[in-house]
Amino acid sequence: MKRLLLIPLMLWCTLPAFGQQKAPFVLVSQSQRAVIVLTGDETEPVRLAVRDLIHDVEKITGKTLGTANKKMPGQAAVFIQTKAGSAPEQFELNVRNGDLYITGTNPLGTVFGIYYFAEQYLGVDPMYFWNDRMPRKQAVLRWETIQYQSKKPTFKYRGWFINDEDLLTEWYANTGRRNIDYPFYQQVAAPNLIAKVCETALRLQFNLIIPASFIDIRNPAEATLIQEASKRGLFVSMHHVEPMGVSAFSYFNYWKAKDGSSPLFSYFSNREKVEEVWRVYAREWAKYPNVIWQIGLRGIADRPMWLADPNTPQTDADRGKLISDAMAFQMRLIQEVDPRPNPPVTTTLWAEGSVLNQAGHLRIPEKVTVVFADNSPGWRWQADFMQTPRSQKNTYGVYYHHQLWGSGPHLVQIVPPAQTYKVLSQAVQKGDTTYCILNVSNVREFQLGIAASAEMLRDFAGFDTRQFNDQWFAERFGSSAKAVAQAYQTYFDSFVLNDNTGTPILMDGQTASLGAGMLTELKAQLTDSVQYQAILKNKQTETEESKWIKSAIGDMRSGDLSLSEQLVRVVRQREGLMRADALAIKIAPQLTPEQRLFFEVNFVAQIKIMLGLEDWLMHLIQAKLAADAADKSSVIQHLQEATRAISLAQQGKALSAKPEKWKDWYRGDKKLNLARKEALTNEVITLLN
Repeated sequence: MKRLLLIPLMLWCTLPAFGQQKAPFVLVSQSQRAVIVLTGDETEPVRLAVRDLIHDVEKITGKTLGTANKKMPGQAAVFIQTKAGSAPEQFELNVRNGDLYITGTNPLGTVFGIYYFAEQYLGVDPMYFWNDRMPRKQAVLRWETIQYQSKKPTFKYRGWFINDEDLLTEWYANTGRRNIDYPFYQQVAAPNLIAKVCETALRLQFNLIIPASFIDIRNPAEATLIQEASKRGLFVSMHHVEPMGVSAFSYFNYWKAKDGSSPLFSYFSNREKVEEVWRVYAREWAKYPNVIWQIGLRGIADRPMWLADPNTPQTDADRGKLISDAMAFQMRLIQEVDPRPNPPVTTTLWAEGSVLNQAGHLRIPEKVTVVFADNSPGWRWQADFMQTPRSQKNTYGVYYHHQLWGSGPHLVQIVPPAQTYKVLSQAVQKGDTTYCILNVSNVREFQLGIAASAEMLRDFAGFDTRQFNDQWFAERFGSSAKAVAQAYQTYFDSFVLNDNTGTPILMDGQTASLGAGMLTELKAQLTDSVQYQAILKNKQTETEESKWIKSAIGDMRSGDLSLSEQLVRVVRQREGLMRADALAIKIAPQLTPEQRLFFEVNFVAQIKIMLGLEDWLMHLIQAKLAADAADKSSVIQHLQEATRAISLAQQGKALSAKPEKWKDWYRGDKKLNLARKEALTNEVITLLN
């Protein structure tokens, strides 16, 4: 996003730079075009960024810049150069004698300098691919002077985690396949789409990516994801469920291919088999130059390993020792396969890892970056963040969710920049700034949060939430910025919070999960009394998984509320959403076509999705209360209303599936799966007719 110090442009450009000649820099005019000068030793990431710069200029002026290895007399030039410096990823822009110099201290620094110029001076939105905002057409690109020196970023590693990426994986048809026994992720996101993801991350000066929820690097289609990120110069890492690059799915694929077997995925019962797979996969990952290793121990489907192996010790101390033993082996293995003297290594304390760490049961190896996680997405850190003493032998970082499918947000944005700032400020105060990975899922839904986070991670001390919001809305909505900002804030304020934890309880994922569970109960209650009693009994029975959920990810739950209490909160949130919707209806006619398109896709569509879900859940609760009162006609009436409500959410999806390039955006909607929720509702109605 353009910073206020560069606006208005003409004011900035008329200030003379100390010690520089005053010859202006002309990139494009009616009679000339500057040449981009690249030396032969510039790396592929730099050359790809130069290619993007050429495309940016072409979109603005209709003219294509050429490249050369030297400047010709009388011709203006853009000198792209990498000169080793003591601080990596730094860059400088300046004009000398009518030429522009973009100089980085390493290849990523040069890449960031190129994209900084494109955003700040050409007006290219870093997220143009996702929001369809094109830079203003201009015939002449000319500046009296350009002078900028970047700062050292607040966070060393700043990354995206492409997680729960159901929409990305199926947006483009006929891409690669995964070998995975799971309802999701059967398809691999297209390489050219991941290339756009990586480009966007770099334009925002992120330097790290976890490019998918699961990556079996021995599957060529999945290895392509790593290749695309690596050739762009990004650091690459792994989901915390696949330490050493191995998930349960990769483990089963390996043994099936090797000898046709399917051994239990357990470090306790099958230690040698698990270590063998780690070793094979570590060698594959080590072929890439910028790997940030992930160590730890997780089980199937983001669960503890012991849930699949009842023979695993039952005490927290023994389980902590099992994870600690695994990490110690993994560190020895990394030293064997990675030629770098001190390769970066992380361990992410998510769920049970956080609980065991808080209790002092984990021995985390020296030099490992300990990554703390938020519990309720975007709202607050898990308890161990506050209680863990920091050691000089380790560095620290954070894992922050703009998105999390199980509870939400997923199809809509919910976390405002002010909340992100509040949570990340605690990490900065603790000095946990070695690493920050943001869960951004399918990217498109979370543009406001991503843009704000990008600025925070680069320069936290210089970030001001009000200034950021003012500028973000002004750039997109012009004279209507203040009214639009008020509508967004009304929307963010509508989400009701848990009375005890202060965390949201009716995000899109939570709402969908509550409704689906209610339909399952209703179906049994109306057709099979034995099954219904079993469901009620199971809800009261404590299992290993229910204990894990309560202790490790309890903030993601909606709270132990009665149906009547749930209904009160659903109605309250619905009223807030309706206030935001009323503001949107009033604002929309005042916007230009370009402004209105983004407003409808990024805001109005999301309100419709949430309103549809809240109306659906409201009527399902009322149907359940009617069923408990044996009022069959009211049950049918409310279920029919619930069906109409979910169709409103579907309308929100349809509104967001534009312009034409986005028509298949929701083809992969298999996580929240609104179509399935609608079908389930109709199934119960059919049983009653």
